[in-house]
Order: sequence, then C-alpha cells, then structure tokens
Amino acid sequence: MKFKTLLTSTAAAATALPLSALAHVGADGGGHHHFLDSLGHAFAHPFTGADHLAAMLAVGAWSALTMPGLRTAWRAPAAFVALLLVGALAGFSGIWVPGVEPMIAASVLVLGLLVLVQQRMPWGAAAGLAGVFAFFHGAAHGFELAGDTGMATIGALLGMGLGSATLHLSGMVLGHALMQRHRWIAKLGGAATAALGAFMLTRLA
Repeated sequence: MKFKTLLTSTAAAATALPLSALAHVGADGGGHHHFLDSLGHAFAHPFTGADHLAAMLAVGAWSALTMPGLRTAWRAPAAFVALLLVGALAGFSGIWVPGVEPMIAASVLVLGLLVLVQQRMPWGAAAGLAGVFAFFHGAAHGFELAGDTGMATIGALLGMGLGSATLHLSGMVLGHALMQRHRWIAKLGGAATAALGAFMLTRLA
C-alpha cells in the first residue's frame, strides 16, 4: 500500500470511530478569569497531555527532517498554530466539533509515521495536513478552557499559541540537531509516536 493511501485510509477510519471517549472535552473549563492566569495556564496546556505533546513535537521534527531549509520548514508548524487557534475559538464558542478525539488520535499516528519514514511532501500539502489536524487539537483545548471571557480569552489564545510554537520549535531543533545526524533516533521516535496514536485509536474503537 502506498503511503499516501495509508494516510487517507487512516484519516477516513478515524472519522468513522465512535465519539464516546471524549476525554478532553470539558475537563477544565471556567476556572481562569484573568489575562495572566489564562495565559500561563494555556501556555502550559499543550505540555500536559501526551497526545498534544507528541503531535506538536512530531510536526516540528518532521518539518526539520523533510524540508530543505528554514525557508520552508517553518510553514507546517505555522499552519498548525494558526489552525489550532481557529479550532480553539470554535471550542471557546461552544461549537460542537465532531470527531475531535478520533482525529487527535489519528494525528498522533499519522505524524508519527511521517517522522518514522521521513516522508517528503510539497510544503503546501504538509501545511494543509498539519492544519487539519491542528484544528481538532485546538477544538479540544478550547472546550477545556471554555468559560474565559474578554481579556482572559485573549490571554488563553496567546498562551496556547506560544506553548504550541515552543513545542514545534523544540521538535525542529531535535529534528535538525539530532535526528538528521542519527536517523535511528528519528525512526525510534516516530515509531513510538505512531504506537501511541494506534493505542489511542484502539481505546476509541
């Protein structure tokens, strides 16, 4: 099976899974009412879940491994952050986004596979794929942090974007400084990330 077919099949299967295990949704809403409190909490938020942590590091590492230079390597992480914030706004607004948990799990699986095989793509396709997955990560974050209003919402969005960008940059540094020189580390990290995604999907089945 070609790798592009594998990606398509995985995403399609994920959207068909049941949505009974939405562990992210509503877990931490309404507890932050000040700009700095919301900013600090939202900045830390991507670091607190293995799924979000793994996906964001993987985006950075994959970009560093497969893009020829910084001129293009930053585009997929930037698209991820942008669509993450769009998804977060949907979550803040209380908009129901179907398939959040399955798509988050699928993102961890697919991004892990991309790191594992160091699959190259045109930067537009890479940014689009990262952005689609990011929207669902953002929706989960938005549901968890819903309840903030005014400046607290701005703080939450800013913190979320900064936290996510930090993880992407960390992944890019790891990919450029370590994984490019020691390809077995990339394969091991990609395999571990993909295994986490597969485990998450089996829990939703």
